[in-house]
Amino acid sequence: MIKIAVLGAGMVGRTIALDLAKNYDVTSIDISDTSLSVLQNKNSKIKILKKDLSNHKSYPELLLPFDFIVTAVPGFMGYKTVEAVILSKKNVADISFFPENALDLDKPAKENNVTAIVDCGVAPGMSNLILGYYNEQMKIENFECMVGGLPKEKIKPFEYKAPFSPIDVIEEYIRPARFIENGKLITKAALTDTELINFDKAGTLECFNTDGLRSLLFTMPGIKNMKEKTLRYPGHIDLMKAFIAGGFFDKEKIDYKGIKISPLEFSSAVLFKQWKLGDEEEEFTVMQIKISGNEKGKQKTVVYDLYDEYDHATKTSSMARTTGYTCTAALNLLIKNLFNEKGVFPPELIGKHAQCFNFILDYLKERNVIYTKKEIQV
Repeated sequence: MIKIAVLGAGMVGRTIALDLAKNYDVTSIDISDTSLSVLQNKNSKIKILKKDLSNHKSYPELLLPFDFIVTAVPGFMGYKTVEAVILSKKNVADISFFPENALDLDKPAKENNVTAIVDCGVAPGMSNLILGYYNEQMKIENFECMVGGLPKEKIKPFEYKAPFSPIDVIEEYIRPARFIENGKLITKAALTDTELINFDKAGTLECFNTDGLRSLLFTMPGIKNMKEKTLRYPGHIDLMKAFIAGGFFDKEKIDYKGIKISPLEFSSAVLFKQWKLGDEEEEFTVMQIKISGNEKGKQKTVVYDLYDEYDHATKTSSMARTTGYTCTAALNLLIKNLFNEKGVFPPELIGKHAQCFNFILDYLKERNVIYTKKEIQV
């Protein structure tokens, strides 16, 4: 049986391991006894291994028994982790959403005869995949993605819960946002260009600039306008701006009574309790993708919508489902040899292949993660 190692046993990593374990021999590797225990209580067939995944020198020996790897570690660990997997000559699907440019690993991936599919989540992830598909069908002029994961119960003051590390969420609020406007790269502070948007099921949400285009900035140079925005309940942005103004998200360490501490790391630790998503807490994921351009001489707009909720039957969060199952779908492309080019591939370079695009959408639909599509042709 095919052997898979899932690096990271957090909320999304567990979901990935549970999904893959239906068909494959899965081992979950993490340093946290608690996370590993939670996973094994859900499925005792999944093997667990306690290891420090920041020890990248151990990877060649650690990963030797496995055929494929999934990396589901926190973003700050992601780049070095994927690099270590590539240097261990293992094919990999990644959801760690690290801030570095994954395409910088393309050369070592090719040199080691490895396929690495990165950013295999919702956004980045499915948004890229959809854009990559339509970029083959039409001359795209505009791309916009709005996305967010939110708790169904709004508890003040934050009205927000995170299915992953708070420090990764805060990164969205402080990392400058890059987007394309009239063919030019524009950089603005995050949390800018706010607007209120009404969604049928989610209600009125506010959106703001975040640095979510990532690889699209480099792989889709011909598109004149591209932007990605994050969705939150109204009022959340002003609260985050207050934290930023107060210095709570500063990365540079300060001296407090002889102790050197980073305000960002301290704030992340404090907010963990406030933002931690309960194991059975109801939440939802909402995303809308708009693509417009010219197809065979006619203007065309394509809109994809996703609204997904916590799954009571499997007790799985929506963000873990929508992110994790996209990743397991991508890994299955590798396992089934539906995609076998060597190098590093963000999802838009996978979506350009219709077979891969349709496979992932069907895979998600089987797990009740459903993207609805409408087209407007002029």
